Amino acid sequence: MEPTISLDAQALKALIKESVREVMREEWFKFFDLLTPHVDNEEQAAIEASFSPTDHPDTDFVDITN
Repeated sequence: MEPTISLDAQALKALIKESVREVMREEWFKFFDLLTPHVDNEEQAAIEASFSPTDHPDTDFVDITN
């Protein structure tokens, strides 16, 4: 006979909740990937050649990481 694992209702609910969050996060990333246009190497090189970080001083940006 296989061993069984007993979970109380709260632990089971937490496990299901975290599993659903993981799946939703994966699906959102897939969705965002579908919305992001494809850029080939030639087009990316043209973008990088026409724009430079030195053209945009730090004062043009707001730090929202905190």
